[in-house]
Amino acid sequence: MPAHAAANPAPRMKQYRDRLRAAGLRPIQLWVPDTRAPGFADECRRQSAALAHDAAEAATAAFIDAGGAWNE
Repeated sequence: MPAHAAANPAPRMKQYRDRLRAAGLRPIQLWVPDTRAPGFADECRRQSAALAHDAAEAATAAFIDAGGAWNE
Protein backbone atom coordinates (compact mmCIF):
# COMPACT_ATOMS: atom_id res chain seq x y z
CA MET A 1 0.00 0.00 0.00
CA PRO A 2 1.38 3.42 -0.88
CA ALA A 3 2.32 5.60 2.09
CA HIS A 4 -0.15 8.30 1.07
CA ALA A 5 -3.08 5.80 1.15
CA ALA A 6 -2.37 4.91 4.77
CA ALA A 7 -2.17 8.58 5.71
CA ASN A 8 -5.81 9.20 4.71
CA PRO A 9 -8.08 6.22 5.35
CA ALA A 10 -11.27 8.29 4.81
CA PRO A 11 -11.81 7.33 1.14
CA ARG A 12 -11.34 3.63 1.93
CA MET A 13 -13.79 3.87 4.85
CA LYS A 14 -16.32 5.67 2.63
CA GLN A 15 -16.08 2.86 0.06
CA TYR A 16 -16.54 0.29 2.81
CA ARG A 17 -19.63 2.08 4.16
CA ASP A 18 -21.01 2.48 0.64
CA ARG A 19 -20.67 -1.29 0.10
CA LEU A 20 -22.50 -1.97 3.34
CA ARG A 21 -25.31 0.43 2.38
CA ALA A 22 -25.53 -1.22 -1.05
CA ALA A 23 -25.96 -4.54 0.77
CA GLY A 24 -29.01 -3.10 2.53
CA LEU A 25 -27.38 -2.20 5.84
CA ARG A 26 -27.42 1.11 7.63
CA PRO A 27 -25.20 2.49 10.38
CA ILE A 28 -26.55 3.02 13.87
CA GLN A 29 -25.04 4.36 17.06
CA LEU A 30 -25.57 2.25 20.14
CA TRP A 31 -24.94 3.53 23.64
CA VAL A 32 -24.40 0.95 26.36
CA PRO A 33 -23.61 1.21 30.07
CA ASP A 34 -19.94 1.64 30.86
CA THR A 35 -19.11 -1.45 32.92
CA ARG A 36 -15.92 0.28 34.10
CA ALA A 37 -17.78 3.18 35.68
CA PRO A 38 -17.61 3.56 39.45
CA GLY A 39 -20.70 2.09 41.04
CA PHE A 40 -21.66 -0.06 38.04
CA ALA A 41 -21.24 -3.37 39.89
CA ASP A 42 -23.07 -2.02 42.95
CA GLU A 43 -25.99 -0.93 40.77
CA CYS A 44 -26.12 -4.36 39.13
CA ARG A 45 -26.27 -6.00 42.54
CA ARG A 46 -28.96 -3.57 43.69
CA GLN A 47 -31.14 -4.26 40.67
CA SER A 48 -30.63 -8.01 40.91
CA ALA A 49 -31.57 -8.00 44.59
CA ALA A 50 -34.66 -5.90 43.85
CA LEU A 51 -35.85 -8.51 41.33
CA ALA A 52 -34.77 -11.62 43.23
CA HIS A 53 -38.25 -12.44 44.55
CA ASP A 54 -40.36 -10.91 41.79
CA ALA A 55 -42.74 -13.46 40.20
CA ALA A 56 -42.77 -11.69 36.83
CA GLU A 57 -38.98 -11.68 36.79
CA ALA A 58 -38.90 -15.40 37.53
CA ALA A 59 -41.20 -16.04 34.57
CA THR A 60 -39.03 -13.86 32.33
CA ALA A 61 -35.86 -15.64 33.46
CA ALA A 62 -37.48 -19.04 32.79
CA PHE A 63 -38.49 -17.89 29.29
CA ILE A 64 -34.95 -16.71 28.54
CA ASP A 65 -33.46 -19.92 29.90
CA ALA A 66 -35.78 -22.02 27.75
CA GLY A 67 -34.86 -20.05 24.65
CA GLY A 68 -31.17 -20.47 25.33
CA ALA A 69 -31.49 -24.28 25.33
CA TRP A 70 -32.65 -24.55 21.70
CA ASN A 71 -29.18 -25.39 20.44
CA GLU A 72 -28.33 -28.06 23.03
